[in-house]
Amino acid sequence: MNYSKMPKIELHCHLDGSVRPETIIDLAKKDGIHIPSFDREEMRGELIAPLDCESLDEYLEKFSIPNDVMQSKENLKRITFELYEDASGENVKYMEVRFAPLLHTRKGLSVEEIIESVIEGMKEAEEQFDIKGNIILCCMRTMSPESAFEVVEKGKNFLGKGVVAIDLCASEEEGFCREFIEPIALAREYGYRVTIHAGETGIGRNVLEAVEWLGAERIGHGVYITDCPEAYQVVKEKGIVLEICPTSNVQTKAVEEFRDHPLYDFHRDGIKITINTDNRTVSDTTMTKECELVWGEFAMNEEDYRAIYMNSVEAAFASDEVKAGLRRYL
Repeated sequence: MNYSKMPKIELHCHLDGSVRPETIIDLAKKDGIHIPSFDREEMRGELIAPLDCESLDEYLEKFSIPNDVMQSKENLKRITFELYEDASGENVKYMEVRFAPLLHTRKGLSVEEIIESVIEGMKEAEEQFDIKGNIILCCMRTMSPESAFEVVEKGKNFLGKGVVAIDLCASEEEGFCREFIEPIALAREYGYRVTIHAGETGIGRNVLEAVEWLGAERIGHGVYITDCPEAYQVVKEKGIVLEICPTSNVQTKAVEEFRDHPLYDFHRDGIKITINTDNRTVSDTTMTKECELVWGEFAMNEEDYRAIYMNSVEAAFASDEVKAGLRRYL
């Protein structure tokens, strides 16, 4: 199969992990921001996490430089537009981009201004390219539950206008869900859909708690349900969709090597998986690369492709009209 030409859907992609190196250089020059290098290849080296990362925390260190240039409305809009432009160039037809608004308040932007700028970049790309999108707001697990309440409250006015869901991300500690039960419950009450990063770094029980305590409809990664039979069963029985990010999972040591990834075993056993990049720049990847990797490593066929694509359609936090259009591509 020519994966570059196949229609694709991406449900798990971080804005600050997917900034073009040349854009970082351009914006740093414009705004007088210090960065390690103004050479594109050297900057790529600063932004890309190696496959032999020791942990998720080491992987997350690569986000500091992009965030330095993501502190103005113009820059946020441009970076979002370019991400959708890049995705459309490899025939991604629908993409949900997630980001943490509170990481972009350093120079005085309000949370509302930040969210609005990202939506504007997405909408402008939708007008120019054959791609549809939505935005997921991330709350940081390294911040207080009060900060999550702030994101939920200030983002609610954008529901139905580009924002569709809430997420919890950052370094994963055992039992993190307990601390965020109330803000995520409020988010559900307001109408946010829920996807939660869990089971990425060896704690399968976090997936169980994300589903049962937070009402997660999708799980970011979820690799370690293999180590928690209860989590595995709940994910399978409730049809919870896993947002699998193969290259990222090797980098963060969710799995040691690509061939060790349980994604194909999940798929064969009826667990609904989707394939995603996680972070296009930090993981030096695209949806085309991820598809080539997965279908090559596990000798999957066109029926597998169709099944996983349709998993993505059904799991998307998109309107019925958009979903109908996505089904027609196959």
